Parts: sequence; C-alpha cells; structure tokens
Amino acid sequence: MVDRTYDVVLYGASGFVGRQTVQYFATHAPANLRWAIAGRNPQKLEAVRAKVGVWVDVLVADSADQAAVDAIAAQTRVMLTTAGPFALYANTLVDACVRHNTHYVDITGEIPWVKTLIDRYHAQAAATCTRIIPCCGFDSVPSDLGTYLVVRTMQRDWGTDCQDVKAYFQAYGGLNGGTLASAVNLYDSTDTDQFNDPFLLNPPEFRTQGQSSPQWEANRDPQSPTFAPDLNTWAAPFFMGPVNTRIVRRSSALYEQWQEPYGPNFTYQEYFKLDEPFSWVKAAGVTAGLGVFMGMLQQPALRSLMQPLLPQPGSGPSEQTMNEGWFICEVMGTSSDGRKARGIIRDQGDPGNRATVKFVCESALSLALHSHELPGGPTRGGILTPATGLGDVLAERLRQTGMTLSVTLN
Repeated sequence: MVDRTYDVVLYGASGFVGRQTVQYFATHAPANLRWAIAGRNPQKLEAVRAKVGVWVDVLVADSADQAAVDAIAAQTRVMLTTAGPFALYANTLVDACVRHNTHYVDITGEIPWVKTLIDRYHAQAAATCTRIIPCCGFDSVPSDLGTYLVVRTMQRDWGTDCQDVKAYFQAYGGLNGGTLASAVNLYDSTDTDQFNDPFLLNPPEFRTQGQSSPQWEANRDPQSPTFAPDLNTWAAPFFMGPVNTRIVRRSSALYEQWQEPYGPNFTYQEYFKLDEPFSWVKAAGVTAGLGVFMGMLQQPALRSLMQPLLPQPGSGPSEQTMNEGWFICEVMGTSSDGRKARGIIRDQGDPGNRATVKFVCESALSLALHSHELPGGPTRGGILTPATGLGDVLAERLRQTGMTLSVTLN
C-alpha cells in the first residue's frame, strides 16, 4: 500500500452522515494526510467540498459499478463508507477492498450482512493481512471497546480472566434517515431469523450448539425488565443489543482463537439503564414500547405505513439536537474470582451522528496512521471487530478527542 495515491477515501460523502465525516476530516485529520471524497453524484460531492471548504479530490463511482469501485479501492490504503443500507450498497466496496488489500471501515448494524462477509471474505482477508472492520459507529464501538478495556485491565492488574460483562446504556439524540432505511431493509430481507442466534458471528468452532445449552441461555437477549444490582436500578432490553452483543462475542471468540482469551465461558449482555425514581415503571414502559416497534418492523404492511412518517435517507436531526445529545455506556465486569470492574465510555454529541462520526473517522485514522501499533501487528487481517482490529490504538485516539474511556477496579 506504500505507493497508493490516498491514505483514506470517504465514500458516501454526500449523505447525511457522510457530510459529517468530511467536516470531521477537515477539522481533525493531520495536514499531511492524503484523503479524498467519493460517491455516485459528482455535483453533490462538489457541493459538499465547497461547503466544507476543503479542496480534496472528488472520486466518482456508483456502488453498482464494480470496475469504478475497483479503481477507487486500488488508489487508497483505507476505505471509509457511510453509504447504507450496506447490504445493498457496500458489497462491491468490500469485494474491491479484499482484492486490492485495502483496509475498510463502515457504520453498519446489519448483522446478517456481516455474517455474509465473514463467510465470503474472512479467510482471504486474513491471508492478505487486510482489515475489514464493519460496525465502527455507535454500533458497536462502545460495547466492543468497553468490554475489551475492562477485560484487559482485569487481566493486567489482577492476573485474572473475565467471567461476565454486562453493559448498560443511556443516551439522548436523534435518528437519521439512513439508519432507519438500513433497519427497514434488514426486515425486508429474509435474514432476520438469524438475529435469534447469539453466536451468529462466531467462528464455527466457537459456536454453541443448542438453545437449551447453558452458554446459549447465559447469552440470550433480554426480553423483560431486569434489576441491575451493580447499579441499584432497573434496566430494559437495549434495542441495539442484538447487534452489539454479536460483535462482542466475535471479539471474544477471535481472541480465544489467537490464544488471547477473555476468559473461559465468557458471557456478555447489554441493557438500557433507567434512573430512579420509578425505574421499574420506566423499564417496563421502554420494554413494551420496544416490543411494539420491533413487532411493527417485522410486519411488511405496517413497515410500509411507517416509512413515510420516518426521516428519509439524506435527512436527520438538527444541528442543535446533535450537539445537545450525549451517551454513556457503563460496562460492568466480573472476574473469574468474583471481583468487579467498571468501565465508562461517555461523550457529548448524539450517538447516531456525532458519536458515530467520531468513532468511524478515528477508526479510519487508526488504520491509516498506526498500522504497526494495531492489535496483532501488520500480519493480522480478516473480517474483524473494533476490539480485534483497532483495540488500544482506537481507545487512545478517542481519549485525545476528549471522549471519556476509563476502567475502575473495585
């Protein structure tokens, strides 16, 4: 990759989140970083470049044009894409990146699609040391990186493995049309039954067989309000749990495969935390509301009625809403000898836009600027996760932006 024209190409740069990635790179990328913007509409790309005021190159390729996508992938060391739904628009990008040994990051939460990437490309990308890292937005960096930091801190400071992690989220912000379009497309596909498998993304040798097994039960997605004794409050199922948990379990399985395990029979679940007073009532209400919404998404007729009422692709919340948003992820770990650790990932800015943009841009910059410091060194590749592909490098870059990432051992 030494002779590539660009270090990073931002694909989908004229979309709602894509425009924010351009602004982020214009503000935060090192002056000597060689980057460009790309997408299918040259006029929209030119308008974004002019509005942001950066005179980087504009590359044009429709995602349906494999030859044009290949031409871009061959010119860059890292491809960052925000153009979803990814099951519709990112297959050619991943295919080109694997064949041209170009690292890749995105912000998908489409877990069945990630499974297809693993089946098609993991072995080839691993053999060529190419890092293909989906789910580098709010899906699923806080969950995955937070768990990684808690586990490794435990192992380093206590010399003990981790037995169990539970993550508790609180957040405020708005949704953009692209995220909702990806969710609707997921339910329009025939892959939604795969969501019931908590080990969907694990390598075959690390997939627990049988829904009645203890490991399956310990990792099953919560379906009802739960009291969180570590936090002394009630929690509801988290709507992103079926995405994030699969990524965390893949990280655990890959690290075990590489002889760096989290711990024997490691389990992970996550929740949406509700504060007192009346946290049980709030948790029950959130659980009921989530059940109704997910039930509607699973019905084609109701989906079609909902779609016109939701934000459309290319649109999203106001600047004020995005700036006033926030999130906090509390990661509670239990060691193999029963001791407790608490991780915190927290930042200002709404999760689906401001935080997601920071996560994915810093992921791309980690690949472009720190290739020899990444987990596993220059020889690691495959369909990876934020924890297995970026690890401490991403954590430190996020801290330098002002985001809180900390671990306290009790």
